[in-house]
Amino acid sequence: MSEPAAVHDDRPTVIFISLLAYVLDDVLHEGLGHGVTAWLSGAHHLTLSTVALSTDIDTRWISANGTLANLLFGAIFWLLLRKSEGYKPATRYFLVLAMAGNFFTGTGYFLYSGVTNFGDWAAVIRGLEPHWLWQSGLIALGLPAYAASVWLVARALKPFDRPAEPPRRIRTLSWTPYVSEGVLAGVAGLLNPAGLFYVIAAALPSTLGANAGMWALPGLIRRRVPAAQEQVGVISGSVPWLCLGAIATVFFIVVVGRGLTWNR
Repeated sequence: MSEPAAVHDDRPTVIFISLLAYVLDDVLHEGLGHGVTAWLSGAHHLTLSTVALSTDIDTRWISANGTLANLLFGAIFWLLLRKSEGYKPATRYFLVLAMAGNFFTGTGYFLYSGVTNFGDWAAVIRGLEPHWLWQSGLIALGLPAYAASVWLVARALKPFDRPAEPPRRIRTLSWTPYVSEGVLAGVAGLLNPAGLFYVIAAALPSTLGANAGMWALPGLIRRRVPAAQEQVGVISGSVPWLCLGAIATVFFIVVVGRGLTWNR
């Protein structure tokens, strides 16, 4: 019996799909979650950047809704993947990464704010007493929620694995997004009008920290996740995905990175 043919996904397509998924995750968090909530709450000044949303009002709902938007859309992408047989490999991979980014950001923020007392959920619980109990509650919520998110992403990515082959493919599909998105977060954050501090304190920790679960995926998929009933084919080079990813990346760095401001 001949050995199965090696799988070689198109690396540029994988990278630009990763970047597109990351831009979507960030815009949903900062724009839809924080921005729309602030606008509906009566804010007269909004500045949206890749790192944060600055407004002239501050409420718990504005702080909370970035995370809640991510969790909502993570659930939507998870539902889309429940019936995934008709998707092409590149489309399915995008949906997996979009689900991962939204779930990891959403659940990871509970843990991040609980441990550091910084960020969105630190603002949500500010002034609530006893503060140590609320902060501990964020950690107690964040740990199992993040672990569950990693498991869901591992299950969704399992069909891309080839158990009869070395784990090179599943490592590439898991780790390439982590590196690509970290680089984009750093580059776009450098233009942030709020200053370098937010790149170090918010952009990189929220991206690299939230997506840390990507490093665990290959081992989890190989050792813990049950075998998939189907196997996803090669992610071929795709001009549409490359163009979409490139447009989103340039827009994210040049436009959103510099800050978008609305006044009324």
